[in-house]
Amino acid sequence: MNREAAVRGPALSQPELERQAYENYRIPVEGFKGTPEEIERQWFEQCYKGRGDTLWQLTWRAVIMGSVLGGLLSVTNIYIGLKAGWGFGVSITACILSYSIWTTFYRIGLARTPMTILENNCMQTAAAAAGYSTGGTLISAFAAYILLTNTTIPVPYLMGMVFLLAILGVTMAVPMKRQMINMEQLKFPSGVAAAETLKALHGSSGQGMKSAIALGIAALIAAVSKFWLEGLSLIRASWEKFQLSELVGWINTNTLGPTWMGRTVLLSWDLMFVAAGAITGMRVCLSMFIGAITCWVIYVPILQHYGYITGTGFRACVDWSLWAGTGCMVTSGLLSFALQWKSALRAFAGLGAMLGGQKKQPDAVQRAMDAIEVPAWWFIAGQIFGLVGLTWLCAMLFGMPWWMTLIAVLLSFILAIVACRVTGETDTTPIGAMGKIMQLTFAGIAPGNMTVNLMSANITAGSAGSSAALLTDLKSGYLLGAHPCKQFLAQFSGIFIGTIVTVMVFSVLVPNADAIGNEQFPAPAALVWKAVAVALGEGIGSLHPIKVWGLAIGGAVGIILPLLSMAFPKAAKWMPSAAGLGLAWTFPFYNAFMFFVGAVIGWVLEKRAPKISSDYTFTVASGLIAGESLTGAGIAVYQARSVFGKLFGLG
Repeated sequence: MNREAAVRGPALSQPELERQAYENYRIPVEGFKGTPEEIERQWFEQCYKGRGDTLWQLTWRAVIMGSVLGGLLSVTNIYIGLKAGWGFGVSITACILSYSIWTTFYRIGLARTPMTILENNCMQTAAAAAGYSTGGTLISAFAAYILLTNTTIPVPYLMGMVFLLAILGVTMAVPMKRQMINMEQLKFPSGVAAAETLKALHGSSGQGMKSAIALGIAALIAAVSKFWLEGLSLIRASWEKFQLSELVGWINTNTLGPTWMGRTVLLSWDLMFVAAGAITGMRVCLSMFIGAITCWVIYVPILQHYGYITGTGFRACVDWSLWAGTGCMVTSGLLSFALQWKSALRAFAGLGAMLGGQKKQPDAVQRAMDAIEVPAWWFIAGQIFGLVGLTWLCAMLFGMPWWMTLIAVLLSFILAIVACRVTGETDTTPIGAMGKIMQLTFAGIAPGNMTVNLMSANITAGSAGSSAALLTDLKSGYLLGAHPCKQFLAQFSGIFIGTIVTVMVFSVLVPNADAIGNEQFPAPAALVWKAVAVALGEGIGSLHPIKVWGLAIGGAVGIILPLLSMAFPKAAKWMPSAAGLGLAWTFPFYNAFMFFVGAVIGWVLEKRAPKISSDYTFTVASGLIAGESLTGAGIAVYQARSVFGKLFGLG
């Protein structure tokens, strides 16, 4: 042993091992060439050896920090999801946050060693599971169920549903990883971006700490802004007159007047939406603004003039406007998915390879490669566990027969394969389209049963979203030479804290149906899911003719715009986004306006200062979203503390 150690020399520290491993390492973005066996061997020898078999990865500090950060970021996605109808990926934000926090701990002596790049990768995987994979269906299908039935699901059962859906999604990705990432080298662009971000953070340029400081400052500014906007009255009731909301309200009253304010055409102060607009980009945000003008400045006043809309405020108006928006988003989503039929065919073509496993080669290298991959039995165990649990819960809560749940899970696996492939090729997960396909399917299996319609689609959306999120994170680990099985365990660990936090926060923010579908929480995704369930369950003929026309015209627009983009590819970037247009008809005018403001700021910065834009736009925007969302959710939870107490038996 001593002679061997003398030959090797003194053991190197983890920071020194990392420096040597990645000093001249180039991320293989272009992938590898050759037969499947040759591709796997190239990755194993060029990426994994010296990195994944040497550096720390799945450590307690990585899992704990990833879970904590994921729990916090899951609050931001629940909050912005109820506000805007979708969430943002948390991986890159979690990378920057964990790097900055742990580096600070190390510099002030609270940590003995810095976190390695592969620990950081496991951490962001756990954070993504906690922050994104568990909350998506809460703001859509579950919220739609509350609106539809005017009842809530008890917290323990809701936690069970969310957890089981995440288990299904995580384990569904097991057979897909080796086929889509190892063999076919699909891009998964967000995974590439996360890998590049991690490498830059752990590089020697110092940009990592600059990004971390920028994110922290932005989060602090947004938190102070949100508290000044809505939170001063929590300290002392008499301070309410000093809140920004009072000033903004005074400006709106004295410029636009109550009539336009009742149509949601007013000024707002939401840094979160400005930041979201900077991330989303000009095309979609300009489409939102055009859609908002068409809906809230033209369509709603006309219906009010002719007496169809008799009330004022968001809830009274959106009950009429959402049908056109729903039609536009549903048809455009389904058409965009249909246009990706080649991806679907490739998904089904690879199904046999995924389920059949890989041919074993007798040499030691192949055995070593097989040993680091996730065992196939984990997939089988996860699917059986999820199926049994969901069968029991769906039967007890929604009256779904066991065979319907079985059909939903089997179809979800097929649709998840397609969704993951589309994500790998386009970086867009068609969760909405997958859910609508399932809703259409169960409209035939269980006609008129709107609850079964929602919950069957919920199984698909939840599992497909989790699978795509995991594969995106596994792609970043693949590019950095991480141990796949350890990264999977990090993902699995994150869903525990994610389930607890997302369900608890959602239950406090949405104690009943009155809490959503209003100006505070428009919940546009839930409105769309509910609308589709009603249309399929009660029949189009049950709707008011105005709503039917809105559904038809919106649906036509959702078909025409993607076809025009195909017909005129050079002008596609100038074509309005059907998703952006439709979304604007399901949430207030001022939200769309703030999205547009953010997109303009991001566009100007990109043109005038491209280096600053590249280095800081996403970082600062992420900080603003996190700061305002966490503060806003905290204010809402404090205001609803009696509900929070009842959840724990304290109220």
